[in-house]
Amino acid sequence: MTYALSAPLQAAVYQALLADAGVSDLVGTEIYDALPAGAMPPMYVLLGDEKVKDASDGTGQGAWHDFTVSVVSEAAGFSGAKEVAGAVSTALVDAPLTLSSGRLAGLRFVKARAAREPGGLRRINLTFRARVDAA
Repeated sequence: MTYALSAPLQAAVYQALLADAGVSDLVGTEIYDALPAGAMPPMYVLLGDEKVKDASDGTGQGAWHDFTVSVVSEAAGFSGAKEVAGAVSTALVDAPLTLSSGRLAGLRFVKARAAREPGGLRRINLTFRARVDAA
């Protein structure tokens, strides 16, 4: 197994979301790996948790990466957050991401969960599964 492709995968996902017109029309550049200090925008995208499982075989090293992309909104309802979540999903599913090392063999949507959080925030956690190969 290799975890060496986690950072290149995250960087490629981040760049894909920044470059996607559908996502940027809705949140601009409010896409984060870590929350910045100070006041947050009313709606933003946050790269989140990741679980990795070995997918190596006789041909080389690889891994399955299940990662979360969250849409967070302070709006009273979920409508706007769901629109952003849809744009994120469209931007990532089967995206031809180029990694700085290794290669993406596939990327698909796994599940989503929309929930109310303390303080009146709405959060939609989207889980995606990527298959990466070291060679």
